[in-house]
Amino acid sequence: MSTAQTPTPTSESLVPESQIAAGQFLTFLLAGEEYGVDILKVHEIRGWTPVTHIPRTPPYVQGVLNLRGAIVPIIDLRRRFDIVKADYTPTTVVIVLAVEDARGKRVIGMVVDGVSGVINVAPGETKPSPDFGCAVHTEFIRGMAAIGKRMVILLDSDKLLTEEEMGALDAVQQQAAKND
Repeated sequence: MSTAQTPTPTSESLVPESQIAAGQFLTFLLAGEEYGVDILKVHEIRGWTPVTHIPRTPPYVQGVLNLRGAIVPIIDLRRRFDIVKADYTPTTVVIVLAVEDARGKRVIGMVVDGVSGVINVAPGETKPSPDFGCAVHTEFIRGMAAIGKRMVILLDSDKLLTEEEMGALDAVQQQAAKND
């Protein structure tokens, strides 16, 4: 049995920027704005429950959860995006995602204000993220989708954290595993 190989993209075969973010997205709210992540990256959605805090972690790391035997770092997306912190309410949830970086695949949870739903984004319905110059980091934004009269910011969950920050999460997981 032979295995198919993925062709290496050439300049002629690259997908246009406006089509990169096509597909289904889980949408959620943060400070009144609507965001979306690729639904294929979502493992589960959990109501907010207290986490185990780990000392000396970055401010956006809330702590860790034991999720069926796996230690999962939980980040507060409001704090990650430098949005004013809000109290957690009954609609606050943790979206558990599979992310990937140079070190491999891992699972993280992100605290958001609430889940909106699932949207279908057709090819060509997205626009590239705005260019604010080097002062504003937008590498984690896949694009912007106009859905009816609302604008949804589509995130690249693999780029929510930098390589260095992912390394810090590895250290948090290792420390939590030692304390377990």
